[in-house]
Amino acid sequence: MAEEHYLELSENPVQFEHASSVNNVFFDEANKQVFAVRSGGATGVVVKGPDDKSSVAFRMDDKGEVKCIKFSIGNKILAVQRTSKSVDFINFIPDYPHTEFSQECKTKNASILGFCWTNWNEVVFITDQGIEFYQVFPDKRSLKLLKSQSINVNWYQYCPETAVILLSTTVQGNILQPFAFRNGTMSKMSKFEIELPVVPKPAKLSLSERDIAMATIYGQLYVMYLKHHSRTANSPSAEVVLYHLSREGSCKKSHVLKLNTTGKFALNIVDNLVVVHHQSSQRLPARHHHQRQRR
Repeated sequence: MAEEHYLELSENPVQFEHASSVNNVFFDEANKQVFAVRSGGATGVVVKGPDDKSSVAFRMDDKGEVKCIKFSIGNKILAVQRTSKSVDFINFIPDYPHTEFSQECKTKNASILGFCWTNWNEVVFITDQGIEFYQVFPDKRSLKLLKSQSINVNWYQYCPETAVILLSTTVQGNILQPFAFRNGTMSKMSKFEIELPVVPKPAKLSLSERDIAMATIYGQLYVMYLKHHSRTANSPSAEVVLYHLSREGSCKKSHVLKLNTTGKFALNIVDNLVVVHHQSSQRLPARHHHQRQRR
């Protein structure tokens, strides 16, 4: 009888040159693409998709260290961030000019934390002072600011399936402000608070980007919080707290997954399964199939 299992590795793994002093590796969650960027003279870029047929290789001018690199949906436009002030764009649409064009963030003295493609020609800059939503015109090699929002930002998360960006705000970082994007519009959703196990005094950034993940489970958007307890607390084990984030109405805590262990973890969602990786033991301490909620 075959052994039962929850997960199995692909028979055709994506292979790429490992990260080194001359090779940077990036992963784009939206397109499921791995970028291997090799510097030195002209910059060589190899893009590996979920299968061999989606691989792309090209060269671009070396204009400095690449901080972030992503294709828009359908590999139509490439965006490259090299500085904290601007993002460069290159057309990959046939018969369009292939020369680079650039866009600086509009907010004065702001630093770009990163960017997200929400459509093939719509991109969001996330800065430490807010977000800027642009439409890209590849034929004119220019961008148009559609909408912006000023807000102090510590870090951000993006869920490509729902085109929702989550911003960490306030000194402690545990007030999360989501924004939804659809067909050229940006909507501000209800902000919500993550309950911290310990409130620091004086206040300091206490909610880490690595302890938050966003995912769609059975078609519903959830924010997952990896909650660590101190060893002296009554509940020494870590937990994964699920918050159901609806486009209408407030965000509500819905489920708690107890991990029965402590340490460093990583979260993934595979086929509506919440998978928790435990780094020190190199195992899965909990496997939790989120159940549909009956109406």
